[in-house]
Amino acid sequence: MPRKPAAAPAAEASKSAVYRADHQKDVVNRLRRIEGQVRGLVEMIQEGRSCEDVALQMSAARKAMDKAFYRMMACTVMEAVYDAESEEHAMQEVEKSARLLERFG
Repeated sequence: MPRKPAAAPAAEASKSAVYRADHQKDVVNRLRRIEGQVRGLVEMIQEGRSCEDVALQMSAARKAMDKAFYRMMACTVMEAVYDAESEEHAMQEVEKSARLLERFG
């Protein structure tokens, strides 16, 4: 497994922080779109739209939420590998993420 060079810890921390910030921005944008979908669902129900139409939109919102969850889990795995002090520690962190995916995914 490739390791980080020991020469530039400040640059590494910055690189990790930039990755995390970009990833969080993506997940937040996804959640905002989901929030809009859920508001739309409430309106559909209040307007008396068919159960089939509402169910279809609920399914789309649920799938969007799943995608946001998996994006966040990808960030968790990337951080675990990037920030690990050793290959053994990285493997432990990846295994921890795998257990979370099994439990919640």
